[in-house]
Amino acid sequence: MKSLKKFFLLLLLGGLIAGAVFYLRDTEGPLLVLTPAQGPVSAKTPLLLDLKDDGMGLKTLQVTVIQEGRRLPLLNQTFPPQTGQSQLELNLAPLKIKDGAIQVEVLVGDQAIYHLGKGNVSQQLFNLTYDTRPPIISTLSKAHNLTKGGSGLVIYRLNEAVEQTGVQIGDLFFPAFQQGSGDYVSLFAYPYNMPESEFVPRILAIDLAGNERQAGFYYRANNKKFRQRKINLSKSFLQQKTPEFEPLVPQVGEPIDTFLYVNRQIRQQNRDKMVELASKTANTPLWLGRFLRMPRASELAYFADHRSYYYEGKKVDEAVHLGYDLASVALAEVPAANDGEVVWADFLGIYGLCVVIDHGLGLQTLYAHMSQLDVAPGEMVVKGQNLGRSGATGMAGGDHLHYGVFVSGVAVQPLEWWDASWLENNISSKLKLK
Repeated sequence: MKSLKKFFLLLLLGGLIAGAVFYLRDTEGPLLVLTPAQGPVSAKTPLLLDLKDDGMGLKTLQVTVIQEGRRLPLLNQTFPPQTGQSQLELNLAPLKIKDGAIQVEVLVGDQAIYHLGKGNVSQQLFNLTYDTRPPIISTLSKAHNLTKGGSGLVIYRLNEAVEQTGVQIGDLFFPAFQQGSGDYVSLFAYPYNMPESEFVPRILAIDLAGNERQAGFYYRANNKKFRQRKINLSKSFLQQKTPEFEPLVPQVGEPIDTFLYVNRQIRQQNRDKMVELASKTANTPLWLGRFLRMPRASELAYFADHRSYYYEGKKVDEAVHLGYDLASVALAEVPAANDGEVVWADFLGIYGLCVVIDHGLGLQTLYAHMSQLDVAPGEMVVKGQNLGRSGATGMAGGDHLHYGVFVSGVAVQPLEWWDASWLENNISSKLKLK
């Protein structure tokens, strides 16, 4: 009899322990994260709510917006059993909210039996600012005269902090940089290959709440035609140059096949790299005065020359030459065109050994086909400093320097930056406004 009582007592004690373990197995409330958790928001920028419960799972959710004492229900939801996590978008648009301070109250409960079956509840209150007004754009610079293939600069002022701003032209975006004065400076381009009817620059500003405004500004655009060139590819040239590129070609075949792969795929990869390097730019101008041209050098090719390539009497490909080819003597010293920071000094496909210098505001210069590099990435250089020596690396038929100028990764006309008068009228005089 005593043994039986002892057995039942043990059984009861075990049940109590098991019940206590089950009751206490989940005593923590769900985790919740709201993005953004503070600052400005609008109906255009949904709030992201991330919920997670590692115990019994999520059960209920209640979201309320509070403004000036009014409680505006935003979301009430029940989760299916065993829902461990959930991500929801909270859209404020349906609510009649005024611009100004708001609070977002989030209550989320779980499936636990803790608190006498009520479960665990997590509650947080987030202080935000509701903002539906887009930024106000005030253009400060006046004359904006551009020629196809050339550069321009606009200076403007905004009335609030922004997430993104710059000049939008079609699919191209040229970022603006805020200066010490608080004003914004955007250096932009009239792309050499953009039809005149499509060149419509607009200042874009998106504030921290996601409100967007675009504003036009006065400009004058001049059309320009570029040269058409016919280039005959000789077997000797192909046999000389293509071995340098064979490691970059997936399947090595005849020299002409290697050339075509390089002229299409590798050329595009190199231009993509110039766009990537554009992000490595200073937010203030680093250059001083006009840009130097390689001294005592003849011009072998111009900017935006349209080249048609012929092999054995047949046209096999085409490309656009986005720079100036300059030649003086073999292994000539190559001077830095202006002050700046070296952001690339290495081999780069069709450009061979090359240097890229950042001059700030997205403006960069390229020195290609070099035989020797005397600078390294991260090094600050001054106008006229020797960067190395000219050569025939990459897709070059002879010793020369390929010199290119880029604005936010878009190739532009070097002639303008060599011209002190153009630079003063279109760039330097405007920078004095900031």
